[in-house]
Amino acid sequence: MRKLVLFMHVSLDGYASDSNGGLDWIPYNEELEKYAEEVVAEVGSPVYGRTTYRMMESYWPAVLDDPNESRHSIEYAKWLQDVKKIVISSTMDKPEWNNTLLIKDNIAEEIKALKEQPGKNLVIFGSPGAAKTLLELGLIDEFLLTICPVVLGNGKSVFEGGVEKIKLKLLSSRTLKSGIIATRYELEK
Repeated sequence: MRKLVLFMHVSLDGYASDSNGGLDWIPYNEELEKYAEEVVAEVGSPVYGRTTYRMMESYWPAVLDDPNESRHSIEYAKWLQDVKKIVISSTMDKPEWNNTLLIKDNIAEEIKALKEQPGKNLVIFGSPGAAKTLLELGLIDEFLLTICPVVLGNGKSVFEGGVEKIKLKLLSSRTLKSGIIATRYELEK
């Protein structure tokens, strides 16, 4: 059975974006890029909320036609073009990006059915709104959190309001040179 894994960059105080939705506080560099490549290697299907999906859809296809892009960016764009993408949205009518499954209703049932299929894990990339919904439905099995060395004070959090206490077991952690702590947790049984 596949797992549903949340992969998210968070500030030290638990925010997934700043108060304007910005992510410029993430110290993205070659080492974090390499770590993200390790995570992507585990992914059967990326899962997005509508906002993150639209952002990805508007950016990554154009990378394939840009000869100035890095090897990493082109490889990631090719992967995104081909992989089965899942978007969770009650307001989207029809996804335009190829190979996308839209889940509008019956989220718990649809995700449980996808988890029953063979293959690599389903991984939520960012998407704090969708992640919060999936967390409240008790569907997330593992948490890959990169804890960034910054306190934002406010912003968007997956863990605020509506989420009951969840006990986690640390599976692994490592500290990157930038001060990011890359952690992997599973639900404590």
